[in-house]
Amino acid sequence: MTDLQLYNSLTRSIERFEPLDPARGVRVYSCGPTVYNYAHIGNLRAYVFTDTLSRVLKWKGFPLTHVINITDVGHLTSDADAGDDKMEAAARARAMDIWEIAAHYTRAFKQNLKDLNIAEPTRWSVATDHIAEMIAFGEKIAPEHCYQLDSGLYFDVSTVPNYGALAGAQDDVRESRIETVEGKRHPQDFAIWRASPPGEQRQMEWDSPWGKGAPGWHLECSVMSEKYLGSPFDIHTGGIDHREIHHPNEIAQNQAYCGCDDTGAHFWMHNNFLVERAGKMSKSSGEFTTLQTLIDRGFHPLAYRLMCLQAHYRSELEFSYENLAAAFTRLKRLVMAMQKLRSKATAEEPSDDSRKKLPTTDSTLFDQEISDDLNTPVALIAVENMAGLKGVSSHAQLHQISLWDEVLGLNLLTLTRADLRLRPATATLTAEDIEARLASRKEARVAKDFARSDAIRDELTAAGVEVMDGDPLGWDWKPVL
Repeated sequence: MTDLQLYNSLTRSIERFEPLDPARGVRVYSCGPTVYNYAHIGNLRAYVFTDTLSRVLKWKGFPLTHVINITDVGHLTSDADAGDDKMEAAARARAMDIWEIAAHYTRAFKQNLKDLNIAEPTRWSVATDHIAEMIAFGEKIAPEHCYQLDSGLYFDVSTVPNYGALAGAQDDVRESRIETVEGKRHPQDFAIWRASPPGEQRQMEWDSPWGKGAPGWHLECSVMSEKYLGSPFDIHTGGIDHREIHHPNEIAQNQAYCGCDDTGAHFWMHNNFLVERAGKMSKSSGEFTTLQTLIDRGFHPLAYRLMCLQAHYRSELEFSYENLAAAFTRLKRLVMAMQKLRSKATAEEPSDDSRKKLPTTDSTLFDQEISDDLNTPVALIAVENMAGLKGVSSHAQLHQISLWDEVLGLNLLTLTRADLRLRPATATLTAEDIEARLASRKEARVAKDFARSDAIRDELTAAGVEVMDGDPLGWDWKPVL
């Protein structure tokens, strides 16, 4: 196999990857969701990327320990450590118990991952299960690295070397996003512990040496990654927005805790934004696209996974329904190709020497591309080329693609045409009803009863089904989008 090369955001370069401790395998920590609302599809792109990374590491034969955190406290309404706690704000807005909100949106997030065929991590790590460890972490670093204000305990970033190196030379940009707090020594200083305002009782608050309150958002990841993966560990992942503030703050805490220059992780890896024409996808407007939105419109969730894989994880990806529909068509073509290969394989003896073996160049291309910083766009082409080879063993083609699909996670050998025909939420007909009406329409067309044929087509259109006369894929119908 080809050596694995990965882009390290810390050095801004492609580096050869090897585990820090081969005996322990690869240890990966991924920033998880803040469970105050449903994840939008931009959020979910990060987990398609992380899942692809995990699958590639396993493809390379590395044992893997993967931790994803659940943030149910501490994340403020601005990613830049400003505003109100997102969980507290959601609880007030809905007049609900904050723990119920966390449980509901955690379940919804995990269902999103299941729908996208994203593997469960080795461990889910929930922030509120680790408050005692966060307080202990704060107590250790406070004497040399922190100072206390009425609003809480703050980290002095001047006490660690090269603060913000991960973000690069963007101090002005970062400072413009950071909350101004009276008494802070430096604009970039950040909260380790946030004190509850006098006379205010939060639903989530705990006693600490710095008063009753709650931890800062950045603290949880340093605490939980060190507890479950040790320090240093191999790879830390997250969205590119974390590269500017959240992850530099994690690194500062890690350096303070160990009393060294260790950043916590050897590789820091970030996926780029999913964008719409109006800009980066976010929840700030109150209207955002979820995975369920796509499903309700008749798209299979793996079409979205494929759409993500069609772009390199470090490049921006534009979302539109046209782009998603194109990815869905590509997924259909792949599923049909697998169906044809299975049909050929049933008529072909597995040991039939009359069938040629796979060309070496075709069987190694996938590994070369996926080893080049997860180059999934070209790896997908390798799969399509493999499916289209002529004069070779169908059994060998299917076997090779099944191995590659362990990396892509598209379920190519198990998906069927029926699986991909999701009914929109507004549809009034079942798939069986549709097929029956299409059969009647074909009879009408054979009988040259075009009035009846058109009437059935109009009825189907009104019910959310588009009849696809002359479709080159031969799918006959699709949901109206």
